[in-house]
Amino acid sequence: MHASRERNAGLGLALASAFAFGGSGVAAKPLIEAGLDPLHVVWIRVAGAALVMLPVAWRHRDLLIRKPALLAGFGMLAVAGVQACYFAAISRIPVGVALLIEYLAPALVLAWVRFVQRRPVTRAAAAGVVLAVGGLACVVEVWSGLGFDPIGVLLALGAACCQVGYFVLSGQGADGDDAADPLGVIAYGLLVGALVLTVVARPWEADWQVLAGGAAVAGTVVPAAVLVGWIVLVATVVAYVTGVVAVRRLSPQVAGVVACLEAVIATVLAWVLLREHLSAPQIVGGAVVLVGAFIAQSSTPKAASGPVAGGAGAVTGAAEGDVAPKGGVVAEGDVPPEGDVVAEGDVASERATV
Repeated sequence: MHASRERNAGLGLALASAFAFGGSGVAAKPLIEAGLDPLHVVWIRVAGAALVMLPVAWRHRDLLIRKPALLAGFGMLAVAGVQACYFAAISRIPVGVALLIEYLAPALVLAWVRFVQRRPVTRAAAAGVVLAVGGLACVVEVWSGLGFDPIGVLLALGAACCQVGYFVLSGQGADGDDAADPLGVIAYGLLVGALVLTVVARPWEADWQVLAGGAAVAGTVVPAAVLVGWIVLVATVVAYVTGVVAVRRLSPQVAGVVACLEAVIATVLAWVLLREHLSAPQIVGGAVVLVGAFIAQSSTPKAASGPVAGGAGAVTGAAEGDVAPKGGVVAEGDVPPEGDVVAEGDVASERATV
Protein backbone atom coordinates (compact mmCIF):
# COMPACT_ATOMS: atom_id res chain seq x y z
CA MET A 1 0.00 0.00 0.00
CA HIS A 2 2.80 2.37 0.89
CA ALA A 3 4.59 1.59 -2.38
CA SER A 4 1.40 2.27 -4.33
CA ARG A 5 0.93 5.64 -2.62
CA GLU A 6 4.55 6.51 -3.35
CA ARG A 7 4.06 5.63 -7.02
CA ASN A 8 0.85 7.64 -7.34
CA ALA A 9 2.39 10.65 -5.63
CA GLY A 10 5.47 10.38 -7.84
CA LEU A 11 3.35 10.14 -10.98
CA GLY A 12 1.36 13.21 -9.95
CA LEU A 13 4.54 15.17 -9.34
CA ALA A 14 6.00 14.02 -12.68
CA LEU A 15 2.87 15.21 -14.48
CA ALA A 16 3.00 18.54 -12.64
CA SER A 17 6.64 18.91 -13.64
CA ALA A 18 5.84 18.11 -17.28
CA PHE A 19 3.08 20.71 -17.28
CA ALA A 20 5.30 23.35 -15.67
CA PHE A 21 8.21 22.69 -18.03
CA GLY A 22 5.91 22.42 -21.04
CA GLY A 23 4.18 25.70 -20.20
CA SER A 24 7.36 27.75 -20.44
CA GLY A 25 7.28 28.09 -24.21
CA VAL A 26 4.00 29.99 -24.33
CA ALA A 27 5.52 32.60 -22.01
CA ALA A 28 8.98 32.63 -23.55
CA LYS A 29 7.97 32.94 -27.19
CA PRO A 30 6.11 36.27 -26.76
CA LEU A 31 9.19 37.68 -25.00
CA ILE A 32 11.40 36.50 -27.86
CA GLU A 33 9.04 37.99 -30.42
CA ALA A 34 9.08 41.24 -28.43
CA GLY A 35 12.83 41.51 -28.97
CA LEU A 36 14.69 39.39 -26.40
CA ASP A 37 17.28 36.91 -27.62
CA PRO A 38 16.36 33.28 -26.74
CA LEU A 39 19.55 32.79 -24.75
CA HIS A 40 18.82 35.94 -22.78
CA VAL A 41 15.37 34.57 -21.92
CA VAL A 42 17.03 31.35 -20.74
CA TRP A 43 19.49 33.32 -18.61
CA ILE A 44 16.67 35.38 -17.05
CA ARG A 45 14.84 32.18 -16.28
CA VAL A 46 17.73 30.38 -14.61
CA ALA A 47 19.24 33.41 -12.87
CA GLY A 48 15.83 34.49 -11.57
CA ALA A 49 15.12 31.01 -10.24
CA ALA A 50 18.55 30.89 -8.62
CA LEU A 51 17.79 34.18 -6.88
CA VAL A 52 14.46 32.83 -5.60
CA MET A 53 16.20 29.71 -4.28
CA LEU A 54 19.04 31.60 -2.55
CA PRO A 55 17.50 31.21 0.95
CA VAL A 56 17.23 27.48 0.33
CA ALA A 57 20.85 27.35 -0.81
CA TRP A 58 21.95 29.12 2.37
CA ARG A 59 19.93 26.73 4.52
CA HIS A 60 21.62 23.74 2.86
CA ARG A 61 25.10 25.25 2.56
CA ASP A 62 26.57 22.09 4.11
CA LEU A 63 25.97 20.43 0.71
CA LEU A 64 28.89 22.44 -0.66
CA ILE A 65 31.16 20.26 1.46
CA ARG A 66 29.16 17.02 1.47
CA LYS A 67 28.08 16.82 -2.19
CA PRO A 68 30.17 19.21 -4.32
CA ALA A 69 30.35 16.86 -7.32
CA LEU A 70 26.58 16.30 -7.30
CA LEU A 71 25.87 20.05 -7.19
CA ALA A 72 28.34 20.86 -9.95
CA GLY A 73 27.07 18.02 -12.13
CA PHE A 74 23.44 18.98 -11.69
CA GLY A 75 24.14 22.62 -12.48
CA MET A 76 26.29 21.98 -15.54
CA LEU A 77 24.26 19.11 -17.00
CA ALA A 78 20.65 19.32 -15.79
CA VAL A 79 20.42 23.12 -15.89
CA ALA A 80 23.00 24.69 -18.21
CA GLY A 81 24.05 21.80 -20.44
CA VAL A 82 20.63 20.89 -21.80
CA GLN A 83 19.80 24.46 -22.73
CA ALA A 84 23.17 25.40 -24.22
CA CYS A 85 23.38 22.26 -26.38
CA TYR A 86 19.77 22.55 -27.47
CA PHE A 87 20.02 26.17 -28.57
CA ALA A 88 23.26 25.48 -30.39
CA ALA A 89 21.57 22.51 -32.11
CA ILE A 90 18.52 24.43 -33.35
CA SER A 91 20.84 26.99 -34.94
CA ARG A 92 21.91 24.21 -37.34
CA ILE A 93 19.02 21.72 -37.61
CA PRO A 94 15.20 22.04 -37.53
CA VAL A 95 13.60 22.46 -34.11
CA GLY A 96 11.46 19.35 -34.51
CA VAL A 97 14.45 17.18 -35.32
CA ALA A 98 16.42 18.59 -32.38
CA LEU A 99 13.50 17.92 -30.03
CA LEU A 100 13.10 14.34 -31.19
CA ILE A 101 16.82 13.66 -30.72
CA GLU A 102 16.80 15.28 -27.29
CA TYR A 103 13.84 13.20 -26.19
CA LEU A 104 15.77 10.06 -26.90
CA ALA A 105 16.89 10.68 -23.33
CA PRO A 106 14.44 8.14 -21.81
CA ALA A 107 15.92 5.43 -24.04
CA LEU A 108 19.42 6.52 -23.03
CA VAL A 109 18.37 6.36 -19.37
CA LEU A 110 17.32 2.76 -19.90
CA ALA A 111 20.67 2.04 -21.54
CA TRP A 112 22.46 3.63 -18.56
CA VAL A 113 20.48 1.57 -16.08
CA ARG A 114 20.89 -1.68 -18.01
CA PHE A 115 24.48 -1.51 -19.21
CA VAL A 116 26.25 0.88 -16.81
CA GLN A 117 24.47 0.15 -13.53
CA ARG A 118 23.78 -3.43 -14.69
CA ARG A 119 20.24 -3.43 -13.35
CA PRO A 120 17.21 -5.04 -14.99
CA VAL A 121 14.72 -2.71 -16.68
CA THR A 122 11.04 -3.45 -17.02
CA ARG A 123 9.54 -4.42 -20.34
CA ALA A 124 6.81 -1.86 -19.68
CA ALA A 125 9.35 0.96 -19.45
CA ALA A 126 11.08 -0.19 -22.65
CA ALA A 127 7.78 -0.47 -24.53
CA GLY A 128 6.73 2.93 -23.21
CA VAL A 129 9.93 4.50 -24.53
CA VAL A 130 9.39 3.07 -28.00
CA LEU A 131 5.81 4.37 -28.14
CA ALA A 132 6.71 7.74 -26.64
CA VAL A 133 9.56 8.37 -29.09
CA GLY A 134 7.35 7.36 -32.01
CA GLY A 135 4.61 9.66 -30.77
CA LEU A 136 7.05 12.52 -30.34
CA ALA A 137 8.12 12.11 -33.97
CA CYS A 138 4.52 12.92 -34.89
CA VAL A 139 4.15 15.74 -32.33
CA VAL A 140 7.20 17.60 -33.66
CA GLU A 141 6.43 16.57 -37.27
CA VAL A 142 9.99 15.41 -37.79
CA TRP A 143 9.36 14.76 -41.50
CA SER A 144 9.00 18.51 -42.13
CA GLY A 145 12.75 18.98 -42.05
CA LEU A 146 15.24 16.16 -42.32
CA GLY A 147 18.36 18.02 -43.47
CA PHE A 148 21.44 16.27 -42.09
CA ASP A 149 24.00 18.38 -40.29
CA PRO A 150 26.43 16.18 -38.33
CA ILE A 151 27.43 18.96 -35.92
CA GLY A 152 23.81 19.87 -35.25
CA VAL A 153 22.94 16.24 -34.64
CA LEU A 154 25.87 15.84 -32.25
CA LEU A 155 24.77 18.95 -30.34
CA ALA A 156 21.22 17.59 -30.06
CA LEU A 157 22.63 14.30 -28.80
CA GLY A 158 24.61 16.35 -26.29
CA ALA A 159 21.33 17.85 -25.06
CA ALA A 160 19.88 14.34 -24.75
CA CYS A 161 22.89 13.17 -22.74
CA CYS A 162 22.60 16.20 -20.46
CA GLN A 163 18.95 15.37 -19.94
CA VAL A 164 19.99 11.86 -18.94
CA GLY A 165 22.17 13.60 -16.36
CA TYR A 166 19.06 15.39 -15.08
CA PHE A 167 17.20 12.15 -14.45
CA VAL A 168 20.16 10.20 -13.07
CA LEU A 169 21.45 12.98 -10.81
CA SER A 170 17.93 13.74 -9.58
CA GLY A 171 17.93 10.36 -7.88
CA GLN A 172 21.37 10.76 -6.35
CA GLY A 173 21.85 11.34 -2.64
CA ALA A 174 18.33 10.32 -1.64
CA ASP A 175 19.24 7.27 0.42
CA GLY A 176 21.22 6.69 3.59
CA ASP A 177 22.21 8.89 6.50
CA ASP A 178 24.07 11.27 4.17
CA ALA A 179 21.01 11.96 1.97
CA ALA A 180 21.06 15.22 0.03
CA ASP A 181 17.91 17.32 0.31
CA PRO A 182 16.44 17.72 -3.21
CA LEU A 183 15.67 21.39 -2.65
CA GLY A 184 19.30 22.06 -1.78
CA VAL A 185 20.49 20.20 -4.88
CA ILE A 186 18.14 22.23 -7.06
CA ALA A 187 19.12 25.53 -5.45
CA TYR A 188 22.84 25.00 -5.99
CA GLY A 189 22.23 23.47 -9.42
CA LEU A 190 20.47 26.67 -10.48
CA LEU A 191 23.29 28.80 -9.08
CA VAL A 192 25.91 26.81 -10.98
CA GLY A 193 23.75 26.86 -14.11
CA ALA A 194 23.31 30.64 -13.87
CA LEU A 195 27.07 31.13 -13.64
CA VAL A 196 27.69 28.91 -16.68
CA LEU A 197 24.94 30.55 -18.72
CA THR A 198 26.22 34.02 -17.83
CA VAL A 199 29.36 33.20 -19.79
CA VAL A 200 27.39 31.71 -22.69
CA ALA A 201 24.49 34.19 -22.94
CA ARG A 202 26.33 37.45 -22.03
CA PRO A 203 23.23 39.08 -20.49
CA TRP A 204 24.83 42.53 -20.46
CA GLU A 205 24.09 42.64 -24.21
CA ALA A 206 20.35 42.05 -23.74
CA ASP A 207 17.67 44.58 -24.67
CA TRP A 208 16.35 45.07 -21.16
CA GLN A 209 13.81 47.70 -22.25
CA VAL A 210 11.62 44.87 -23.49
CA LEU A 211 10.87 43.91 -19.89
CA ALA A 212 9.33 47.33 -19.24
CA GLY A 213 6.71 46.79 -21.93
CA GLY A 214 4.29 44.05 -22.85
CA ALA A 215 4.03 41.05 -25.15
CA ALA A 216 1.10 39.58 -27.06
CA VAL A 217 -0.41 36.32 -25.80
CA ALA A 218 -3.58 35.04 -27.51
CA GLY A 219 -4.24 38.50 -28.90
CA THR A 220 -3.93 40.15 -25.49
CA VAL A 221 -1.00 42.29 -24.38
CA VAL A 222 0.45 40.89 -21.17
CA PRO A 223 3.08 42.75 -19.11
CA ALA A 224 6.50 41.27 -19.79
CA ALA A 225 7.12 41.12 -16.04
CA VAL A 226 4.18 38.71 -15.65
CA LEU A 227 5.61 36.41 -18.31
CA VAL A 228 9.02 36.52 -16.65
CA GLY A 229 7.40 35.68 -13.32
CA TRP A 230 5.71 32.63 -14.86
CA ILE A 231 8.94 31.45 -16.47
CA VAL A 232 10.96 31.86 -13.27
CA LEU A 233 8.52 30.68 -10.61
CA VAL A 234 6.43 28.05 -12.41
CA ALA A 235 8.45 26.88 -15.43
CA THR A 236 11.69 26.67 -13.47
CA VAL A 237 11.35 26.59 -9.66
CA VAL A 238 8.14 24.52 -9.52
CA ALA A 239 9.17 22.44 -12.53
CA TYR A 240 12.55 21.43 -11.14
CA VAL A 241 11.29 20.82 -7.59
CA THR A 242 8.42 18.59 -8.67
CA GLY A 243 10.59 16.88 -11.29
CA VAL A 244 13.43 15.96 -8.95
CA VAL A 245 11.09 14.73 -6.21
CA ALA A 246 9.17 12.70 -8.82
CA VAL A 247 12.35 10.93 -9.94
CA ARG A 248 13.07 10.00 -6.33
CA ARG A 249 9.57 8.56 -5.87
CA LEU A 250 9.50 6.74 -9.20
CA SER A 251 12.74 5.86 -10.99
CA PRO A 252 14.84 7.65 -13.63
CA GLN A 253 13.60 5.45 -16.47
CA VAL A 254 9.89 5.80 -15.63
CA ALA A 255 10.10 9.54 -14.87
CA GLY A 256 12.01 10.02 -18.11
CA VAL A 257 9.19 8.57 -20.18
CA VAL A 258 6.55 10.62 -18.37
CA ALA A 259 8.66 13.71 -19.11
CA CYS A 260 7.99 13.11 -22.82
CA LEU A 261 4.57 14.62 -22.11
CA GLU A 262 6.30 18.01 -21.95
CA ALA A 263 6.40 18.23 -25.74
CA VAL A 264 2.70 17.32 -25.96
CA ILE A 265 1.72 19.85 -23.28
CA ALA A 266 3.84 22.55 -24.91
CA THR A 267 2.27 21.92 -28.29
CA VAL A 268 -1.30 21.95 -26.94
CA LEU A 269 -0.71 25.14 -24.93
CA ALA A 270 0.80 26.79 -28.00
CA TRP A 271 -2.31 25.75 -29.94
CA VAL A 272 -4.65 27.26 -27.33
CA LEU A 273 -2.74 30.36 -26.20
CA LEU A 274 -0.58 31.24 -29.19
CA ARG A 275 -3.06 30.02 -31.81
CA GLU A 276 -0.51 27.79 -33.45
CA HIS A 277 -2.04 25.13 -35.70
CA LEU A 278 -2.18 21.57 -34.39
CA SER A 279 -2.28 19.03 -37.23
CA ALA A 280 -3.92 15.59 -37.20
CA PRO A 281 -0.55 13.77 -36.97
CA GLN A 282 0.35 15.90 -33.93
CA ILE A 283 -2.92 14.99 -32.21
CA VAL A 284 -2.37 11.30 -32.93
CA GLY A 285 1.25 11.57 -31.81
CA GLY A 286 0.20 13.18 -28.55
CA ALA A 287 -2.18 10.30 -27.88
CA VAL A 288 0.61 7.80 -28.57
CA VAL A 289 2.91 9.61 -26.13
CA LEU A 290 0.20 9.43 -23.48
CA VAL A 291 -0.18 5.69 -24.05
CA GLY A 292 3.59 5.19 -23.87
CA ALA A 293 3.85 7.14 -20.63
CA PHE A 294 0.96 5.18 -19.10
CA ILE A 295 2.50 1.83 -20.03
CA ALA A 296 5.90 2.85 -18.64
CA GLN A 297 4.58 3.97 -15.27
CA SER A 298 2.20 1.07 -14.77
CA SER A 299 4.75 -1.73 -14.43
CA THR A 300 3.48 -4.72 -12.47
CA PRO A 301 5.06 -5.33 -9.05
CA LYS A 302 7.21 -8.45 -8.91
CA ALA A 303 8.59 -10.47 -6.07
CA ALA A 304 12.31 -10.06 -5.70
CA SER A 305 14.61 -13.03 -6.21
CA GLY A 306 17.84 -11.71 -4.81
CA PRO A 307 20.39 -8.94 -4.94
CA VAL A 308 20.65 -6.89 -8.09
CA ALA A 309 24.07 -6.64 -9.69
CA GLY A 310 25.65 -3.37 -8.80
CA GLY A 311 23.06 -2.71 -6.11
CA ALA A 312 23.78 -1.23 -2.72
CA GLY A 313 21.89 -3.74 -0.63
CA ALA A 314 19.44 -6.59 -0.45
CA VAL A 315 16.46 -6.67 -2.72
CA THR A 316 13.19 -7.53 -1.00
CA GLY A 317 9.61 -6.38 -1.02
CA ALA A 318 9.07 -2.99 -2.74
CA ALA A 319 7.12 -2.66 -5.96
CA GLU A 320 9.09 -2.54 -9.18
CA GLY A 321 9.56 1.00 -10.36
CA ASP A 322 9.14 2.45 -6.88
CA VAL A 323 11.72 4.07 -4.69
CA ALA A 324 11.97 2.51 -1.27
CA PRO A 325 11.82 4.73 1.79
CA LYS A 326 15.04 5.83 3.39
CA GLY A 327 16.91 2.87 4.73
CA GLY A 328 14.53 0.46 2.94
CA VAL A 329 14.90 -1.91 0.05
CA VAL A 330 13.76 -1.97 -3.53
CA ALA A 331 12.50 -4.59 -5.90
CA GLU A 332 14.47 -5.91 -8.84
CA GLY A 333 14.17 -3.67 -11.84
CA ASP A 334 14.16 -0.44 -9.86
CA VAL A 335 16.82 2.17 -9.58
CA PRO A 336 17.28 3.08 -5.93
CA PRO A 337 18.48 6.59 -5.14
CA GLU A 338 22.29 6.61 -5.06
CA GLY A 339 23.62 9.43 -3.52
CA ASP A 340 16.73 15.92 -11.99
CA VAL A 341 14.39 19.77 -16.78
CA VAL A 342 14.49 21.06 -18.29
CA ALA A 343 14.24 21.57 -20.64
CA GLU A 344 14.73 24.17 -23.22
CA GLY A 345 14.31 25.92 -26.52
CA ASP A 346 11.11 26.57 -28.40
CA VAL A 347 7.37 26.26 -27.95
CA ALA A 348 7.41 22.54 -28.70
CA SER A 349 9.23 21.43 -25.52
CA GLU A 350 10.61 22.56 -22.31
CA ARG A 351 13.31 20.86 -20.54
CA ALA A 352 14.96 21.86 -23.73
CA THR A 353 12.90 24.92 -24.14
CA VAL A 354 12.96 28.30 -22.55
